[in-house]
Amino acid sequence: MPLFLDLHELPEGITAAHVAEMHQVDLDLEHKYNCRGLTYWCDEKRKAAFCLIEAPNKQALINLHENAHGAIPTRIIEVNDTIVESFLGRIQDPEKSKNVKLNIINDPAFRTIMVVKIKNKSLRDSNINILKAALRGYSTSIKSITTQFNGRLVKQEVNFFLISFESVSDAIHCGIKIQQTHNRVITPDLEFKIGLSAGIPVTDKEGIFEDTIKTSDYLSDIAKGDYSITTAIKDLYEGENQNNSIPKIKNIHVLNSKEEVFMRQLMAYTEKIRSHTTTSVSDFEENLGYSKSQLFRTMKNLVGKSPNIFLRDYRLNKALELLQKQGRNISEVAYQTGFSSPAYFSKCFHKKYGVLPSNVIFK
Repeated sequence: MPLFLDLHELPEGITAAHVAEMHQVDLDLEHKYNCRGLTYWCDEKRKAAFCLIEAPNKQALINLHENAHGAIPTRIIEVNDTIVESFLGRIQDPEKSKNVKLNIINDPAFRTIMVVKIKNKSLRDSNINILKAALRGYSTSIKSITTQFNGRLVKQEVNFFLISFESVSDAIHCGIKIQQTHNRVITPDLEFKIGLSAGIPVTDKEGIFEDTIKTSDYLSDIAKGDYSITTAIKDLYEGENQNNSIPKIKNIHVLNSKEEVFMRQLMAYTEKIRSHTTTSVSDFEENLGYSKSQLFRTMKNLVGKSPNIFLRDYRLNKALELLQKQGRNISEVAYQTGFSSPAYFSKCFHKKYGVLPSNVIFK
């Protein structure tokens, strides 16, 4: 049966004990609706609860909740059990304490999500084995550091790591250790980019933690710091550490709320038009609602690049990802990433990475 994760917004005064009672009633009645309640998370601080339930469809889940206790979910998404466990640490109720009737779980589903990217500053057409060995070493080190700071590796792709943390402090210090480890080993071809944000698993998007993942991904993709975090992460860290500030490290960048809004708008628009060969800076000005000077200043402050350079580098980065992941031919990648011709794409690629795309060994 499909597996669903739902969101309940809790009214004032509802506690983890009340949610435990509701969960127990669900378990008592679930057979009538062909459902199976696996577990739940309760976040008294943020007034939210999340139920993980196997059900024939969303309507069966709604019917179960409505007839059990009347609390209809605000939002329901379909999920994968492996992914849920990777993010949240479990897919079943924790074992009850002895002589306790209710299994009260005061366990927030709120998580800090880290994205780590190892990006190519340049490419090689020789000594590839040396670079591959360095990448294997970095990958092993990132996974070891993640475990050291109680993180869960949710996903790993080519030079990409998605990591979940219960504690903001663990996440911050994990990122610091990853950065320090990289700084001790000089590999001029590569740079590490880390993005950190936090949120709940169910929003108005279809995917689990989709908003938070996207924010962390954007931070690791475009923010000019090597290690970029949201203001919410900074505040949460200080709350966990008696108002002590985040340790001072090189190139950390805390985005303010206006920068976060601009970043999301910029990336949403850029992703939409990345394959359009006729897009210009004036299109960014018009669609983002900025004057030419405002856009230039904002881009330089947030990204460290002018709009023209940002768009070119974004397209080249996406082109490199496509070539690495899928091995597509150069012409196909050129047009898919918005270059007017394969020849112009090759020229820009060579200027940024130091080799022609046709001369790079990707596998």
